Amino acid sequence: MNPVTWLLEGTIEVGGGYLSVREVVGNLFGLASAILGMRRLVWAWPVGLVGNVLLFTVFLGGEIGQVTEEPLWGQAGRQIMFAAVGAYGWWKWRRSARADDGGAVAPRWATGRERALLLALAVVGYVVCYLLLGVIGSYSPTTEAWILAGSMLATYGMARGWVEFWLVWIAVDVVGVTTLVDAGYYPTAFMYLFYAVFVVWGFVTWWRVSARVAPATSGDTPQPPLESRPDAENGQHEGVRA
Repeated sequence: MNPVTWLLEGTIEVGGGYLSVREVVGNLFGLASAILGMRRLVWAWPVGLVGNVLLFTVFLGGEIGQVTEEPLWGQAGRQIMFAAVGAYGWWKWRRSARADDGGAVAPRWATGRERALLLALAVVGYVVCYLLLGVIGSYSPTTEAWILAGSMLATYGMARGWVEFWLVWIAVDVVGVTTLVDAGYYPTAFMYLFYAVFVVWGFVTWWRVSARVAPATSGDTPQPPLESRPDAENGQHEGVRA
């Protein structure tokens, strides 16, 4: 079996059951994207897009390869939204002036108005996703609606450099683990469980960096390059790498 066929059609036998190779590989790309995102590297976005494509094919139809019987429309839609918001994040991080420590973005806490916007988007997004999943059919519209809406919010928050996006991920992971286990997607459920621990680490990392790294932008207006700033010329700048 050639590598492409193995990736698209292969399965891995585990404990008397079978896991889709695409699901495992797609989650590995997702993990790599999360690590790169924590390090605030632009490569987090294209790497994540590869994982989105692979996982989309897994969740779109559980009957593919007869690995599982439960297609998760919310999870499949989540990958599409990830790809769309990921493209925005890739564009956003590429055009943003770098943080003082060399990161693609300077983490910061969202303002009160931005938090209110996130809350409103969470409510509206959940209702819309719930209604949509109720129409097209879903394994669990109540939980999948939150997984879909919360994931979009978290990815958008990451693109904007808001520290709070890690907290949204924690809320998504808590719901996601139980839903995926019930549906039989064990590799992804395991990754969600791992992510739940990882995002706590990421949250603490971004929180600490936000307190010591000067923002490279004010709103959406880039500041002059570091070497042209007075504090850099006077030797007062101290870069800290996460």
